[in-house]
Amino acid sequence: MYCATHPESGVGDLGPLLEAVGKPVLAVPDAYATTAVDVTPWLEQKWSAILAHRGEVARDRPLPGILARLPEVIRRRIIATEFFTRLATGPVPDLPHRLTA
Repeated sequence: MYCATHPESGVGDLGPLLEAVGKPVLAVPDAYATTAVDVTPWLEQKWSAILAHRGEVARDRPLPGILARLPEVIRRRIIATEFFTRLATGPVPDLPHRLTA
């Protein structure tokens, strides 16, 4: 099973945006993010799904509203990669999809 997460090194442009509206940056150490998925081929669908939350997009503090106010190039950079943590007992093996520092 995998849970969505944000590794510390992957916060990038998003961290300052959240801090500017008084929201904490919730991230895990990079070693906990075991999988990164490039979702660039599905960015238009992902952005449409985010925009479907119209009430959130219209407000200043929710993430959809923050993203909606960004220039497209920055928004795409933020939402182009999904990070996950593999939940399992014991150590996670070094796999090709594992993030490296």
